Amino acid sequence: MLMQLQPALFWNKGKHYQVTLQPSLRDPPDVNSFIDAHGDLLRGLQVVETAIGITSTLMGDKIEVSRDMDTEVRRLPLGVCASISPFNFPAMVPLWTLPMALVTGNTLIVKPSERDPGAAMMIAELCQRAGLPPGVLNVVHGGVPTVNNICDHPAIKAISFVGGDRAGKHIYERGTKNGKRVQANMGAKNHGIIMPDANKNSALNSMIGAAFGAIFVGEAWSWLPELVERAKKLKVDGGFEKGTDIGPVISPAAKDRITGLVGSALEDGGTIHLDGRSLQVANYSNGNFVGPTIIEGGTKMRCYEEEIFGPVLIVIPAETLDDAIDIINKNKYGNGAAIFTQSGATARKFESYVNVGQLGINVPIPVPLPMFSWSGNKGSALGDIGFYGKGGLNFYTQNKTITSLWKAEDAVGGRATVEMPTHR
Repeated sequence: MLMQLQPALFWNKGKHYQVTLQPSLRDPPDVNSFIDAHGDLLRGLQVVETAIGITSTLMGDKIEVSRDMDTEVRRLPLGVCASISPFNFPAMVPLWTLPMALVTGNTLIVKPSERDPGAAMMIAELCQRAGLPPGVLNVVHGGVPTVNNICDHPAIKAISFVGGDRAGKHIYERGTKNGKRVQANMGAKNHGIIMPDANKNSALNSMIGAAFGAIFVGEAWSWLPELVERAKKLKVDGGFEKGTDIGPVISPAAKDRITGLVGSALEDGGTIHLDGRSLQVANYSNGNFVGPTIIEGGTKMRCYEEEIFGPVLIVIPAETLDDAIDIINKNKYGNGAAIFTQSGATARKFESYVNVGQLGINVPIPVPLPMFSWSGNKGSALGDIGFYGKGGLNFYTQNKTITSLWKAEDAVGGRATVEMPTHR
């Protein structure tokens, strides 16, 4: 079935987002841009492609532990599993879980975000067309009551969740209390260290594209004005227009929250170098737009401590690499971090001393490909088994260890004979 699903998803990727995320020209999509939407789907497709190799990756273990005695480990499905996905990755996150759950022999319930459920519905339809039997994949809709039913239902054995801290902690605590296996990918404040010896052009472009917290070390702080000028050139539009870099945020409430956090920077003593709060976009008078925003601040500011979910970059100066590493390690989150440098020794120190689960060296968004596993830590994760890759196989299976003794001396057998039986 996955062999049929992969090309179906690939060839329908354009329709997938046009139908799901653009109801009308006055109702812009809830993604950064059409290109970003393609990336969301293609990263999920990579998990489908990796899962197709299940015949090799799901093999168990067997060894003869003594004469005529074997011990083997079989990977068995859990049964009914559930996947609760967020609004900001409406295709990728269901595709993180669906292929891994199905190829390991489970059935899956997908609960998409009520803000943009269309992507999950289209994936379910394509699975049906690809030959998935009825009942193997199910999509349910709703808010907190639906989530609580998933956490409480005795038939559901495992829950995968991607989203915010509050929901993640609730699902983990309620689900595990009911004996379920739970993996939760929660909030993040990803940092990028810019060293003075970095490739300036690549580092600044990476910061603009990834929009995480930038820590400028030493003389690299002088690059801030150029970073601001480059950010000003980003095109904000409805999302489907050619050349669009940033689209609208998910809702008016999300816009209010983002602008409130930006405003709190001034109250906390920060400096706003680029302010996108009052941006107006032609043809979208009611759009939920926030333009590129760059804030100079410190680690005690509310806008630094909370996940913003908008095109806002916090920049922090640091005198040394050690100071930059301390900033990252003191942050409660541990999803990802990156460093930009041309020094192998600097990179090695970074990867050795930074306590974050996913690191990039001259790579701005170090989310691993699906032959590896997602590996966020600290406050970004609950549960000890990662998404997709080997972690995904372990999450969606349970081991059964069997030791058997078959003595060769007990075998019944002898040579065949052609003599006429005489009943002696």
